[in-house]
Amino acid sequence: MHASTRAVIGVDVPIALADQAVHLRVSGLEPHDEITVGSAATAYDGKVWHGRATFTTDDDGVVDLSTTRPVSGTYSMVDGMGLFWSMRPPAGDSNSDYFLPHYPESSPSYAVQITVTAHGRQLASRTLTREWAAKGVSARTLTLAHDKVVGEMFLPRPGTPRHPAVLAFGGSEGGVSMKWEAALLASHGYPTLALGYFGEHGLPATLRNVPLEYFATAARLLAAQPDVDPAHIIAMGYSRGSEPALLLAEDYPRLIHGVVVYSPSSNVNPGYQGRGNAWTKDGHPIPQGSIPLDHLSGPLLAIAGADDALWPSPTYVKTITGNLHAIHDRHPYRALVYPGAGHGVGTFPFLAEGTVAPSMGGNRVGNAVARERGWPKLLALLADTQR
Repeated sequence: MHASTRAVIGVDVPIALADQAVHLRVSGLEPHDEITVGSAATAYDGKVWHGRATFTTDDDGVVDLSTTRPVSGTYSMVDGMGLFWSMRPPAGDSNSDYFLPHYPESSPSYAVQITVTAHGRQLASRTLTREWAAKGVSARTLTLAHDKVVGEMFLPRPGTPRHPAVLAFGGSEGGVSMKWEAALLASHGYPTLALGYFGEHGLPATLRNVPLEYFATAARLLAAQPDVDPAHIIAMGYSRGSEPALLLAEDYPRLIHGVVVYSPSSNVNPGYQGRGNAWTKDGHPIPQGSIPLDHLSGPLLAIAGADDALWPSPTYVKTITGNLHAIHDRHPYRALVYPGAGHGVGTFPFLAEGTVAPSMGGNRVGNAVARERGWPKLLALLADTQR
């Protein structure tokens, strides 16, 4: 066997959306040689994350990452995007940390450097661009003073036909936590408002006594955008955010026309740290307990990880769709429970992320597979909604 002295890194889409898979192929190598393909990306804090996979070249001196299983590395199965989601931080536990890029409104892309090494020598290097926002996507920061809500509005390129729109919000982490999702959805043509509802200046400091009317105000603002189809507004909530998403769909069926919930609850739960009330309507606490779903005016998609250790979201998604089945809801609804995934079952794929904390459950591989399979289901729901 001869040692490889050169390599060519081929990629079908060197500049692609961050949720788009790319096809990497390394050629020009010696047959049956052992090579290592590496990945590196810099997080917002300057830390460089790395992925690695060692392969044996085929009879033609080629390694196709989409069809070849690594001999060793940061991932172990055949996965053309394994080098992206399996990257690890320079220090600490990769299962309890996650790669955070700059916010998409300040940096619309991030770079991933791909390298090929063999026998202690670097043979090739290529930089790929992973975009949060496609060309023409705009971002506008929303403030209480000007807009009566806090968030970031991402709109598709001007001239895009009217599309369904998404009101997106996270859970108990607070702040405006779904900016990356919003930028990607707008890049696919769907105007999206990433909403903050506590933990921002002027909003409740904690998840307690948050008015449902606040979410409705945000939905009306989104519906009023010129490139939005106001008859198709989707509420998307993660974890504790699933509660207002379901409540909005139930209480405002003329405003909200579909729901997507990740790691959801089927109940109204108490406020922060189990004290007080989380949500209010008309100035009164929304009672804790099961959320009724007999007024939905659109589709529902509920996604959970089978190994969610934070709360029993697999049971909750089955309860949600079971209730819809019991009342013979006429709109499409679907529950997806992914094995090996935990509370971090969503949303978009291919970003390096651990389980964040043992209490979240699941594992990196399970979460990565769930995200790769689940995100297209969301895009399909939005595409079907506009038909």
